[in-house]
Amino acid sequence: MAAKKKAAKKSARKPNAAFMKPMTPDATLAEVIGNKAMPRTEITKKLWAYIKKNGLQDKVNKRNINGDDKLKAVFGGKKTVSMFEMTKLVSKHFD
Repeated sequence: MAAKKKAAKKSARKPNAAFMKPMTPDATLAEVIGNKAMPRTEITKKLWAYIKKNGLQDKVNKRNINGDDKLKAVFGGKKTVSMFEMTKLVSKHFD
């Protein structure tokens, strides 16, 4: 006889309050994503939408983002950053 496994109860995942707190982008970041206050998750979504729309993801190494003039300002003047470095640099542009 095969033992029946009990289905593990999945608790509904609760969003982290810090990620859901609306943040206001500064003027530099607002040029890319708009100046409306939004949660960090939404800021990241809008940033990726901008990157994809303008074809700024590196063709060879997909983890790198090649900044245009607007993104270079957000990236502190760097032309290319990794997607992991990008989150750190972008976090400096909202309060």
